[in-house]
Amino acid sequence: MTKPEVYTNSYINREISWLQFNARVLQEADDATVPLIERLRFLGIFSNNLDEFFKVRYATVKRIVEAGKGGKSELGGIRAKELLEIITQIVIKQQTESLEILSAIEENLKEENIYIIDETQITAEQHDFVKEYFFKTISPALVTIILNDSVVLPNLKDSAAYLAVKMLMPGDKKQFALIEIPKTVDRFVVLPKRGKKDYIIMVDDLLRYCMSDIFNIFDYIDICAHMIKITRDGELDFESDLSKSFIEKISDSVKHRQIGEPVRFVYDKTINKETLQYLMNKMGIDSTDSIIPGGRYHNRRDYMGFPSLGRTDLMYERIEALPIKNLSLQDSIFEAIAKKDYLLHAPYQTFSYVVKFLREAALDPSVKTIKITIYRLAEISHIASSLINAAINGKSVTVSIELRARFDEQANIAYAQQMKGEGINLIFGVAGLKVHSKMCVIEREQGKKIKRYGFISTGNFNESTAKIYTDFTLFTSNQKILKDVDKIFAFFDANYKINRYKHLIVSPHYTKKEVFKLIDMEIEKVKIGKEGLIRLKMNSISSYMMVDKLYEASRAGVKIQMIVRGICCLVPGIKGMSENIEVISVVDKFLEHSRIYIFGKGSECKLYISSADWMTRNIENRVEVSCPIYDEGIKQEIIDTFNISWSDNVKARLLNDEQENEYKVDNKPRVRSQFATYDYYLKKLEN
Repeated sequence: MTKPEVYTNSYINREISWLQFNARVLQEADDATVPLIERLRFLGIFSNNLDEFFKVRYATVKRIVEAGKGGKSELGGIRAKELLEIITQIVIKQQTESLEILSAIEENLKEENIYIIDETQITAEQHDFVKEYFFKTISPALVTIILNDSVVLPNLKDSAAYLAVKMLMPGDKKQFALIEIPKTVDRFVVLPKRGKKDYIIMVDDLLRYCMSDIFNIFDYIDICAHMIKITRDGELDFESDLSKSFIEKISDSVKHRQIGEPVRFVYDKTINKETLQYLMNKMGIDSTDSIIPGGRYHNRRDYMGFPSLGRTDLMYERIEALPIKNLSLQDSIFEAIAKKDYLLHAPYQTFSYVVKFLREAALDPSVKTIKITIYRLAEISHIASSLINAAINGKSVTVSIELRARFDEQANIAYAQQMKGEGINLIFGVAGLKVHSKMCVIEREQGKKIKRYGFISTGNFNESTAKIYTDFTLFTSNQKILKDVDKIFAFFDANYKINRYKHLIVSPHYTKKEVFKLIDMEIEKVKIGKEGLIRLKMNSISSYMMVDKLYEASRAGVKIQMIVRGICCLVPGIKGMSENIEVISVVDKFLEHSRIYIFGKGSECKLYISSADWMTRNIENRVEVSCPIYDEGIKQEIIDTFNISWSDNVKARLLNDEQENEYKVDNKPRVRSQFATYDYYLKKLEN
């Protein structure tokens, strides 16, 4: 396979860059220093990421092709049809690598007395357990579709895994069927232990073992089953029916997603050609779809839930989330932040402070109003229950909830309906814009005055993801900042009126302008003989105008350090264009999610935490907030953690024009930044 060109016209193609990010996830699964069960879970993350990529990004490029457009300007100089072919090439290669990695992990598991067996390895001792488990747990949840030429194939569910069954009948006749792998049962079935040995069988193989029970009414001579999976376009299509509420439209669109256009078809490469062609004809798979030959098992995202078997020695050691120095969960948070700002850095420090803050607000008779933005909530959300508690206690609670948070729409709809029933004032975003900002402002009556308290974050207010996503949350009673936050909520109510903000940088109206000003300030420093320095940490950068501005700064002599976890369309280290730009990506135990913008250093340093990546959607099509850090101690803390990440020489990869994901190697002492950051906060507590 020839290596595809990864960048043209000064930009790395966004889709290819994303696939290279997922390759970094796959590197974690291949890393022998990562605990074995965690390696399996990284394989699951790799697979889950790939599913979402096809639902969203591949589907978008496919639409460009079907519309008869070239798409070169939007796709970094690569024609859309050519890009689909390159994506398929890369994915086939990565899928092959992932299967090799999985095979190696399974061999390593055997050395630990953990055996993943298939239907041919079930012993007489295990037979009764397997049959009982099938009849009691799996059979009631099973959906089996009998296929024939006169019946139209029902729409197969997006990302569901199916066993394609071929039965050879008397007279050389053939009968085809599909078995949907039930999502309501665990993919991995733990069999009874034998001595020190653990045994696990996948539901797929358990079904293969029980074929005679499923198809006992058919007089077949031979039977075989191979797995297939279809991925559908994940874009939401909205109806124009004015009689429907926004919630109804979103809900209907989510249901429609299950029958969206197919964009990827994955099949077991050992499947009979006749069976494969029959299914592809039935499903209407065509040449613009990505057709991927795979292994025996699909939906490897299920490996994210691989059973622990009590083997803590094969998993990352759980860290105890730390307290914030001088901020007690036993005392009033309002009283503490009235005196100074505090910073929460999850998951190193406990997210409980956010819940405590809202619980205190819900009970405090002096609190009159609570306003908060919500993008993704935990399945069981203490944030939501605190807000409902506040409404029950007579507070005026306003929640801007984003019903279009991709793949979390249904969960957000359920919470929205629950909150509405408790009298909470709901705002469903702004027409044409997603509300992605993470902020809360509370008004509290103190004497005859109203004082504001609040927090602004880089991440979602979600207790579950706060255990694995790195994010900053600033608690503050700075009245100037919180006045700006209040103005944003006013914009939600009356979005025909564009406010001016004195402290916050707000998308979609001001981010480009204000960030360009900050970059220009660093360029001007170089012109007068000073050092220009920009340090950035974000998930992705794909906005060409932001990339071009950084190229301009680099050409002017500004030194730029970037930590980018995911997509990076910027090409660093190119003479005459970006030789002053260095980019690394850290992929490790936690998901790097915080966004930090640092301009200058010393007394002239300006630092922001933000909800916004530098992607076109974040700058032009979303409501995003970048918040300045004024407290010098907090500013230094954020710079310290940036420097720790920048020093990583264990889990940092160098991003360059070749996109080869080489690990950063130097002669300095080993720094694994996520572990070093935890130690940093431990030491802060001791001092």
